[in-house]
Amino acid sequence: MAKRIGEQTPTYRICCNYTETRGERALREYRETGREPEPWQETLINDIMAVDDDGLYVHVKVGYSIPRRNGKGEVLTMRELDALENGERVLHTAHRTSTSSAASLRLAKLLRDKGYTEVIRVKKDETYERAYTYSKQFGLERITILDTGASVDFRTRTSKGGLGEGFDVLIVDEAQEYTEDQRNTLQYIVSDSPNPQTILCGTPPTSVSSGTVFPAMRNECIQGESESTYWAEWSVEQMCDVNNVDLWYRTNPAMGFQLDERKIRAEDKSNEVDYNIQRFGLWLQYNQKSAISENEWNDLKCAKVPERVSDKIIGIKYGRDGMRVAMSIAYKTSDGKIFLECIGCKNVRTGNGWIVDFLKKAKDIGAVIVDGASGSSVLTNEMHDAGLKKPIFPNTGEVILANSVFERDLFSGTLCHMGQPSVVQIISNCEKRPIGSSGGFGYKSQKPDIDVAIMDSMIYAHWGVTEIKEKKKQKIVC
Repeated sequence: MAKRIGEQTPTYRICCNYTETRGERALREYRETGREPEPWQETLINDIMAVDDDGLYVHVKVGYSIPRRNGKGEVLTMRELDALENGERVLHTAHRTSTSSAASLRLAKLLRDKGYTEVIRVKKDETYERAYTYSKQFGLERITILDTGASVDFRTRTSKGGLGEGFDVLIVDEAQEYTEDQRNTLQYIVSDSPNPQTILCGTPPTSVSSGTVFPAMRNECIQGESESTYWAEWSVEQMCDVNNVDLWYRTNPAMGFQLDERKIRAEDKSNEVDYNIQRFGLWLQYNQKSAISENEWNDLKCAKVPERVSDKIIGIKYGRDGMRVAMSIAYKTSDGKIFLECIGCKNVRTGNGWIVDFLKKAKDIGAVIVDGASGSSVLTNEMHDAGLKKPIFPNTGEVILANSVFERDLFSGTLCHMGQPSVVQIISNCEKRPIGSSGGFGYKSQKPDIDVAIMDSMIYAHWGVTEIKEKKKQKIVC
């Protein structure tokens, strides 16, 4: 019986037409190291190195996504080996220093296996052939071919890395962590090259991934909105059974090579969502670039409603679209945290009666904070008619402060909540929006059917707890 191997054809392969490729040259150079590429790797390297009649790369931008431990880094090494053999300068970036450093070690070994010699100290008057230098400073590795000057630099990504330097090829490893700030800096380093190419490779983002560029690139390719761009991926379209052996083979091209059923069976599959992402290549349609991940929010969930040790602060937000109004409550807890809970979010057409009724019945309310021009004046009049105290209307500076303080306390772990599904949905699907011209920010929803008013009402309630001083009750001493 023939050995079973993984699916060698990508689930998605979006490729420009071409008749010529330098991929065969790269594969020949790779085979000279004694290694044999897997069929799927041959497909990718041929597509990546396709050229037009002028010898320019057909795919100026390349992206590919493959589940963990399938050998996606080996494709990068093939590309880098060809660059060194043919006079190109490459910048290889990664999210983690250990990843970029390991890539440099892998490339250096290929050179040695191909018959190159490492020169520790270069002598001015000596001529070198098939020799290279290897700067091994951790996080700043560089491999240079002595007779041509071709080189590959290995760096950990920052928002400033690569400034002032020029390269022919930019490689973005661990692309699921590639941020817009990093892209805005790095994209220009290949601008001066006569034949530039940028390659992004990684896995689908998880709930803790910070990158936004990789999923945006995928979406543009799949929707046909990009030019001169290549995309390939092995994936499933929805959550699947983690024990489905056929899916192991369908989404992992290295099955039957460096991966086998025994290794996969031994993997921890307790987190089914994460496993679908990491092993099956699932691209979730939510939470891909949320400013706050679902995990980060859920880590603050309480087992039970905590004891209150302060007055209650009410936050009310009328949505920017004028369609909804949300109300939330916040108070200090006995363990020094601030508890948040959404009271409700309703269509403004239902009126403010539900809000006024709640405020009249609630006890120990320290303040009511209202934001949103669409309905705040009407609510103020109704509160006055009901004998309630006038609400507080935050100005722009206070809105900025409220968002900043909320973010600070969220990431310091001093918030808590009961995990209301509606709140989890909006929190894990939000992104920052600028307020003012001095770096202030607020939040906006990533989806048109989810109203950020819920989140804003909680932010104002939280701000009130942190900023509004409670009136001390007088103590009568006889």
